[in-house]
Amino acid sequence: MISQLPKWVEVGAFVLALVAGLVNAVGLLSFEHQSVSHLSGTATLLGASFLDATFQSIVHLLGILLSFLFGSSIAGFLLHGSTLKLGRHYDTVLFLESAFLLITLWLLSAGSFYGHFFASAACGLQNALATTYSGAVIRTTHVTGVFTDLGITLGEFVRGEALDKRKVKLFLTIISGFIFGGTLGALLYIKYQFMALVFPVCICLSIAVIYRMYSKSHS
Repeated sequence: MISQLPKWVEVGAFVLALVAGLVNAVGLLSFEHQSVSHLSGTATLLGASFLDATFQSIVHLLGILLSFLFGSSIAGFLLHGSTLKLGRHYDTVLFLESAFLLITLWLLSAGSFYGHFFASAACGLQNALATTYSGAVIRTTHVTGVFTDLGITLGEFVRGEALDKRKVKLFLTIISGFIFGGTLGALLYIKYQFMALVFPVCICLSIAVIYRMYSKSHS
């Protein structure tokens, strides 16, 4: 599947992973210290919270899980097929992600944890976008699966199979993008607080505009 993707996919994967890492860093550094780009830890916290947490805490964690699902569902509705194809609504998904992040900025700046819901929905949108055009090979909002796939690939190489260099390159690109996004997010949050989210909004809007213009010129 990876060998069939265009060469520029690595660039797109890096940028989207950077966006997710940045957004997640802001969520982790803000007042609730809540991750929003991946759900394993949040699901675990939800399970543990049933023992002694407040009702508000349970609603908060459950809302993040359902918001990610909601964002993914929107992408599933807008995008059709599992291959990358010009003319599909990738730009619409990115415009919606930008809108959700702006709402996140507004709510978190007002001290409302509901902003985490929109941040999680934005990440769900983005992860579903990457999944639909890569057949679930590329995930840009978390790196657990990427590390797993990289480990499998390296294990197969040690066993004597040919090393898929492009696959390794793609996985390392996503990992480095996510980590760099976390670093950038921390730096921007220290200086600008929640206004740091303007940066990923601008990235998503730029990609969406470029894609729409390119799509129209080649239709």
